[in-house]
Amino acid sequence: MLLVLHAVRLLGFADTPAVAGRFNLGVDETRAALEDAKVRGWVTYSSFAGTSGWSLTEDGRTEDERLLHSEGDTTAIQEVYDEFLPLNALLQQACTDWQLKPTSTDPLAANDHSDPDWDAGVLHELGALARALGPLNARLTRPRFKGYDARFSHALGQGWVDRSDVDSCHRVWFELHEDLIATLGLKRS
Repeated sequence: MLLVLHAVRLLGFADTPAVAGRFNLGVDETRAALEDAKVRGWVTYSSFAGTSGWSLTEDGRTEDERLLHSEGDTTAIQEVYDEFLPLNALLQQACTDWQLKPTSTDPLAANDHSDPDWDAGVLHELGALARALGPLNARLTRPRFKGYDARFSHALGQGWVDRSDVDSCHRVWFELHEDLIATLGLKRS
């Protein structure tokens, strides 16, 4: 149940195959766990704009945090999180720079990606973050943390900086951040 609830939390809104895929679970066992969680009031299933999926309720969030807390000592995770926070600020700036390229007349001008030097600078920053993420991720020994660094590097190699329809750099980073704060019982604010 922990992995199913946690996958829904990390993904935000996802169909059953995506929830199963997040931690390489079987679709049938995931569907059964989701239906059980629905009966318990931990998840809801909804449809809108041609998509359908699961989302966590407040009670589900509480249960996810209870299950995460039962995993035990979080000292090493806190240490990683403390080193992650300054990197998070760099990731946020890189994503902003990918989306915006200020001009003399418009400080919020959209980046049309016509300046290869600007984009190369952003990709260089993301490359530095990928290199820093590897050693941090290696220190997160719980199996559910495995692979964030590889997913981030793959996204960077594909040029997926901030897309929401694929496992982009921003999406992977956001999931890791959520995983860390959930494990530590923190709030994003």
